[in-house]
Amino acid sequence: VPAAWQRPYLNIFKHFRVEEWKRSAKEGDVAALTDTRLKGTIYRIRGTNPTSSYLQLPRAGTQSLGLTGRYLYLLFRPLPHKHFLVHLDVTTEENQVVRISFSNFFKEFKSTATWLQFPFVCGAAKDLVCDTVSQHGVSGAAPADVRWTCLVLDLPSILSQYLNRRYSHLKAVKLCSNLLVKNLCTSDLVFDPAVTFSEARHADLACRGIAPMPREMAFPVPKGEKWHDLYDYVRFPSEGSKLPYKSIQRSCPSPVAVLEKPICQLPPPVTFARALCDRLSLIHHITSPKAVSALWRR
Repeated sequence: VPAAWQRPYLNIFKHFRVEEWKRSAKEGDVAALTDTRLKGTIYRIRGTNPTSSYLQLPRAGTQSLGLTGRYLYLLFRPLPHKHFLVHLDVTTEENQVVRISFSNFFKEFKSTATWLQFPFVCGAAKDLVCDTVSQHGVSGAAPADVRWTCLVLDLPSILSQYLNRRYSHLKAVKLCSNLLVKNLCTSDLVFDPAVTFSEARHADLACRGIAPMPREMAFPVPKGEKWHDLYDYVRFPSEGSKLPYKSIQRSCPSPVAVLEKPICQLPPPVTFARALCDRLSLIHHITSPKAVSALWRR
């Protein structure tokens, strides 16, 4: 359970005052820029290879962020035609540090007792209709029209499904080139950026662990537009999934959005939450239990 100062969510960049570089570190080509479309400051991390430049929290490897929220939200956009890399160091209840890495440079999922490596498949804006690429997932350099993405990582589920470990807290984050990053956030709530505050109140979604995206973490949506037509939402792993996934990628949206149904006709809480998560989560290529077991034994 998060400490009181981490509820209902924690804006990591704001809390740790990233722009002052006293509690965070940077290496290589890392710059703060004003993005007119997103109406705020973003950080551009670029380099000749994914490890040449990075933004790191906390500043020293001996320190810990100590963040206990279940979900980590990363608001980012890969640089077009480039490869990027992200490292997350998490601590288990047994005080074991496990590194969770994802990159569009990785060709396949790899696992050891202390390191999980996931390929990240960058979707293009035009891939709204599922084709062979979006269905099967092909890692590689980001496409030219790659979109801003809200990536939601369920850290306890990742440790449980892939290593059979219990999650304690987030120790460190290392954002490597080539990325544009708006923010980082931790929370025990599932934020749905397509839900408005009035809809959330009317449907009493808070009791189901679902909430609208906090305003300071949200991507702007012009009047008359829809969030999912402009940005990507990727949740990993899928809610209710019994088998580990092979890669992190956007799922094909269902034909009818769950929240387009009249609020008064919402199904029971469990069914609604599951349907919402299924629509927003990754439901692509999965590894078989035998394959994952083989990876553990390496």
